[in-house]
Amino acid sequence: MIPRYSPKDISAIWTEEAKFQRWLQLEIAAVEARMEAGIVPEAALATIKEKARFNVAEILEIEKETKHDVIAFLTNVAGYVGPDSRYIHEGLTSSDVGDTSLAMQMRDAGIILVADIQRLIAVLAKRAVEFKYTLEMGRTHGIHAEATTFGLKLLLWHQEMLRNLERMEKAVRNISVGKISGAVGTYQHLSPDIEAAVCKKLGLEPSSISTQILQRDRHAEFATTLAIIASSIEKFSVELRHLQRTEVREAEEFFSKGQKGSSAMPHKRNPITFERLTGLARVVRSNSIAAMENVALWHERDISHSSVERIIMPDSTIALCYMLRTFSDALDTLLVYPERMEENFNSSYGLTTSQTLLLALTAKGLTREDAYRLVQRNAMESWSTKVHLRELVLNDEELQKHFTPEEVAELFSFDNILNKLKASVDTIFKRNGL
Repeated sequence: MIPRYSPKDISAIWTEEAKFQRWLQLEIAAVEARMEAGIVPEAALATIKEKARFNVAEILEIEKETKHDVIAFLTNVAGYVGPDSRYIHEGLTSSDVGDTSLAMQMRDAGIILVADIQRLIAVLAKRAVEFKYTLEMGRTHGIHAEATTFGLKLLLWHQEMLRNLERMEKAVRNISVGKISGAVGTYQHLSPDIEAAVCKKLGLEPSSISTQILQRDRHAEFATTLAIIASSIEKFSVELRHLQRTEVREAEEFFSKGQKGSSAMPHKRNPITFERLTGLARVVRSNSIAAMENVALWHERDISHSSVERIIMPDSTIALCYMLRTFSDALDTLLVYPERMEENFNSSYGLTTSQTLLLALTAKGLTREDAYRLVQRNAMESWSTKVHLRELVLNDEELQKHFTPEEVAELFSFDNILNKLKASVDTIFKRNGL
């Protein structure tokens, strides 16, 4: 039986030992299904279960001559089983073994990734609630826009990862499919009942139709799902890299005692973890392109996809597993600086109140175009003179016709801005279940 891997063991799924163990499990399941159908003697099955084993080094040595991994595997197993080995692989083709076992590996890796996604979702929820009302400047195009909170940023990511969880669970379901239908998928030497029985023993669904292989749209869906999740982690990491910039410094990845940031500059504390995750996302995305290239094969099959999948499926699942766990750890220990967020919020001279001012003018009867002109004129002066927008509004003769000093003070009141924002935050968190 295939062991149930703990979350720490995703790379063990892709070893040669694990692959051949799945092959053996499948071959024995096929013999067992055919015995249950009255095709194989019960004694032969008992012998096969007792004696069947393999040796990886011996298989690899045999393959040097056969140039065929499944034949090398079967030759090695037959040497341990003896004459009853004639019942092994009877009516099967190599892809029955390879494709169905690959589906098992992808399923098992996917189950681990689901657990890793769930852990990240929990960390995001915890920290989103922690910083629910922590005021932060929202930025569009990298420029100060309007007030938001750091908790809303994390809640946004939390919801994205919930969607990624749905995608991953669906991809696992769609790859958990086997085929034992022979050389071109027509059951010439077996039957759909045998296929169904074998797949059930392996925890898979039988493919409703196949050629010599399972169709590679399934594998492309799995790989692109990994790529989407990796891209989400990259998105989060890029944002945190920006927030760690010296000019911003609103958040920072944990810097441990004794850690060094630069061989030349002792002061450096760099966002190396988030940079690493950004880079790994490129690898996982690139691999998804290769998976999509594998969809179009010749006739009932060719072998051009096989060499690709031996690289991209282990690499992508292992890389994404690392990304999920590393980002979860980094987010859990992330240093957040609310005081610096408030400093940055106050550094743009009240300009982020421009829309509030614009809407207040239209409410007094001005056209949007006239209101925009008045507000923008003062906003541009604020940018160039570094004078607070509130002071410019109080000294603008045209605006004095529409506002009293008390109304201006209320429009620019920090408490009013924050209280209105908190009400919106409460609504958004409640809508998203936190």
